[in-house]
Amino acid sequence: MFAIDRSSPIALFKQIEAALRLQIAQRVLPGGTRLPSIRQLATQLAVSTNTVVVAYDRLVAAGVIDTHGTTGFFVCAPMDASRAIPDEVALEAGQEQEPVWLSQQVNDQRPGVLLASSGALPPTWLHDALPAAAVQRGLARSAAGMASRCPPQGLAELREQIALLMRGIAADASHILTTFGGTHAIDLICRTFLQPGDTVLVEDPGYFLMFGRLRQDGVRLVPIQRRPDGLDLDELEAACRVHRPRLLFMQTALHNPTGWSSSAANLHKVLIMAQQYGFLIAEDDVHGHFQPGHSTRLASLSGLDGVIYYSSLCKALSPALRMGYLAAAPALLKPLMRTKIHSIMTLPALNEYVLLEVLKAGNLRKHLERLQRKIMVARNASTRQLSAAGVLFEQPGDAGIFLWGSMPDGLDVDLLVQDAYRNKILLMRGAAFSANDTPDQHIRFNVAFSQHPRVSAYLEERLRAVAGARSSLARASAAASIARKDA
Repeated sequence: MFAIDRSSPIALFKQIEAALRLQIAQRVLPGGTRLPSIRQLATQLAVSTNTVVVAYDRLVAAGVIDTHGTTGFFVCAPMDASRAIPDEVALEAGQEQEPVWLSQQVNDQRPGVLLASSGALPPTWLHDALPAAAVQRGLARSAAGMASRCPPQGLAELREQIALLMRGIAADASHILTTFGGTHAIDLICRTFLQPGDTVLVEDPGYFLMFGRLRQDGVRLVPIQRRPDGLDLDELEAACRVHRPRLLFMQTALHNPTGWSSSAANLHKVLIMAQQYGFLIAEDDVHGHFQPGHSTRLASLSGLDGVIYYSSLCKALSPALRMGYLAAAPALLKPLMRTKIHSIMTLPALNEYVLLEVLKAGNLRKHLERLQRKIMVARNASTRQLSAAGVLFEQPGDAGIFLWGSMPDGLDVDLLVQDAYRNKILLMRGAAFSANDTPDQHIRFNVAFSQHPRVSAYLEERLRAVAGARSSLARASAAASIARKDA
């Protein structure tokens, strides 16, 4: 049938697999051909039956051959082209800049597309955050290995380590619930505490994926303007009087998309209103790991009284690990855990053991400090280059991965982001971050990607063309005015 090379460094089972793949590809073994039994092939090649079993199992897993019960192994028929899996799901016309479409573009990472408005860091910035050896060491922490189960609340030892991450927040392991990240925490909060018809207050601008998620639950969204020092308190109080909200979602530090952080005074007044009008607060601190130093959090001011705090390590540590957490008082945490059990039961034990290994090794702090320095260098470069191209930064934040830049008046931002995507630059318009899709001249820039010269060069060319058209229009208007006066 074929020969194997015992002097080769390639494992015998891999040689058998490769030889069979080649014969099937060359139609030496056409579709429907019955292969030798495991024992027959092992005898022909003078190898152990286990070696043939491994090779056959790999071919079955790849869909190259199939087993028909006790009748043996058969070569699969070539796949019909009509059944081939497409490279991607086609998007309908008009979906550009819709939140789910934008998220898909960022995570698909299409070759050649510069993710200038992405919400994530470049993969190269995270390579040293999670050593491959940490996976093996983490798994070794459990006597059950890959058969390990994870408690629904999360590993107790991991929750103790997470409590140490929450600077200034009086919470221990009993207050913490592990999640798949910030988006999962939002989903748990919505499922647990919201009913159709409830009113939810959201920041405007705010986290763009949240608005659609809330509308799925049939809740009423009331946007509150976000300012550099926090929520607009007059708007907040007016909304509380009129709508009696059930919940407020708020980002206190390094707000997405603006990069602003709330002042302690603003947060104190938000807590007073929450107590006065009886609504819960969900505090989003997903970007807090990018902040050098420390700023005030609602969770620390309130002692978790009426505040559900959540964060994630997906952006700062590893999107592959997908680990986050939330913290709440026991009366709020218990129903959240029930919802988690109903929806996903628990997180993979492997994820939790690996994160536990990383946190106990003590490398996270140094990794975050390195990231913060890289981000600051990128912020300075992006701000300088984008400003020179004509982007306006009226109130830039102090840190974090986002810049909230404004385009000149008269520029159609919707057309700009569509043209940018055709030129393989992904930009997100300000209206995508509005609960009401309100027209907005802003664009969110990710500083890690926006320092690339392609971004500033593209914008400089487009903005210069707009400025030239406006100048020509002004000269024409002035000439017409002079002509009318002479007449």
